[in-house]
Amino acid sequence: MALIVQKYGGSSVGSVERIQAVAARIVKTVQAGNEVVVVVSAMGKTTDGLVSLANQIARQPNRREMDMLLSTGEQVSIALLSMALLEIGQPAISLTGTQVGIVTEAAHTRARILEIQTERIERHLEAGKVVVVAGFQGISSFEDLEITTLGRGGSDTSAVAIAVALKASCCQIYTDVPGILTADPRLVPEAQLMSEITCDEMLELASLGAKVLHPRAVEIAKNYGMPLVVLSSWTDDPGTRVISPTPQPRPLTGLEITHPVDAVEFDTDQAKIALLRVPDRPGVAAQLFTEVGREKLDVDLIIQSIHEGNTNDIAFTVSQQASRQAEAVANAIAPVLRGNNSNLDAAEVNVQQQIAKVSIAGAGMIGRPGVAAQMFNSLAQAGINIQMISTSEVKVSCAIAAEECDRAIQALCETFEIATSPVQLRTAALDTTKIDNRQSPVRGVALDLNQAQLAVLQIPDRPGMAAKIFSLLAKQNISVDMIIQSQRCRFIDGLPTRDIACTVAQGDAEDARQVLTAAAAEFGWGEVVVEKAIAKVSIVGSEMVGAPGVAARMFAALAQQQINIQMIATSEIKISCVVPQEQGVIALQTIHAAFNPHSADV
Repeated sequence: MALIVQKYGGSSVGSVERIQAVAARIVKTVQAGNEVVVVVSAMGKTTDGLVSLANQIARQPNRREMDMLLSTGEQVSIALLSMALLEIGQPAISLTGTQVGIVTEAAHTRARILEIQTERIERHLEAGKVVVVAGFQGISSFEDLEITTLGRGGSDTSAVAIAVALKASCCQIYTDVPGILTADPRLVPEAQLMSEITCDEMLELASLGAKVLHPRAVEIAKNYGMPLVVLSSWTDDPGTRVISPTPQPRPLTGLEITHPVDAVEFDTDQAKIALLRVPDRPGVAAQLFTEVGREKLDVDLIIQSIHEGNTNDIAFTVSQQASRQAEAVANAIAPVLRGNNSNLDAAEVNVQQQIAKVSIAGAGMIGRPGVAAQMFNSLAQAGINIQMISTSEVKVSCAIAAEECDRAIQALCETFEIATSPVQLRTAALDTTKIDNRQSPVRGVALDLNQAQLAVLQIPDRPGMAAKIFSLLAKQNISVDMIIQSQRCRFIDGLPTRDIACTVAQGDAEDARQVLTAAAAEFGWGEVVVEKAIAKVSIVGSEMVGAPGVAARMFAALAQQQINIQMIATSEIKISCVVPQEQGVIALQTIHAAFNPHSADV
């Protein structure tokens, strides 16, 4: 007899008829010889309605009272679903997070699960009942009994955590889509269902499509090796399996990530090639990386800074062995990039050997402001200057001088309480499990239309400045996504300065601008500029590692549509570009067509 945990989202239980259909599906699972625990979200848009009520009462609702309010939505769902099961003859009982014993951090509206007391669930399962659990909620302790909620994606997180605590055979996530798709089907009609995807790819695709799976849930599944399947509530199709690597043994206390960072990684075999003052027009990045790809050079980090006048800078890293070849390509193409514009000089090529890349990684970084600031501050306190910054949803990477790598690793491990020694691997963060029959290196394409670009100009080029900027944002509870640092130094009053740009939620952009502008005189930086009309388009795939030419293909697809790239940032398995907002959807569709990612599952 297998123990299966099923989770049903709000749309799956959005009406009486849908609740009855879910009950029938659960009974079929029981009749197949399984024990079943069900985790349920609030019905339909119930949570949104409760948030709206709170905002009508208070401008900034108290976090504790918000948890009291929002936790009621799931209680309605579990009671109705239990009634529906009982009505068709299936013994069932509903339990709140408190009754189950889901113990969390004492952090209202964004708590993380520490442990789950499974005795009560196990007792009811032994009695032949289906146990219906309220997702999204828990308690801070058995002494205080303070109700907490887990934040966005909380029901997914509850389900996977309960599955791990019960040592279930698998966790099934039921949604209103057939599984994980290669892109948002509302924007890309030809998006295809993926039969399988690795945990690391799924983590990077946090913003893919209908956001059917939260990265916190994926991280738990990855850490504990829990089989995870995303399925449709309306069909019997097989859905998408999320593949986890074989986990290392770990205790069930502190079950969810309690620290935002769970790995420090490094690579000392890097050299940096920077092209300064390249023309700011569509196709430039495509030209450069097409030539790099023709030479079969494997590129790691890529950044493109915000434009200065009619030019910008592009920098990338390659292995030290490939650096001379990459330098030759850059020198050959630099005058070509100028084109017919006689007002522009040929791009300046700057090469730096002996570069190290240090990175912090962890799904706990998502939604936790201040993690990047902690990293930058840690490096600054160790006297280490940052030469490049590149980010993804679950990783921040910095290029530094190679001789400072050991000091950087020690500082970061102490800051983020990473006890195990990091291992130098260019693919350290990747799942070791391989998916069969892959043809495309890209698994999925994602679009985010809800970000704004924030640029801080003329920042003194010395250790600690990035830490100051992002610490100020963290104090305002402003989360940052992409971060890039310009390669070009401009001298102000004889002192070198650089620009730093990042993306934040559009709703946070003005607050971010105000707080950084207010601090400009104290810390010595210049103007703070906000651009809200942007879109971020990304490609993800673990097979991109060691596959030269992927970036060139992405950039060429954008160039063919005359879409200008405003920022570039990368991780090992993800490339993200900022483009004009009005071109975001066509950028998504164009890139999806260029890579045809569904062919990997044919």
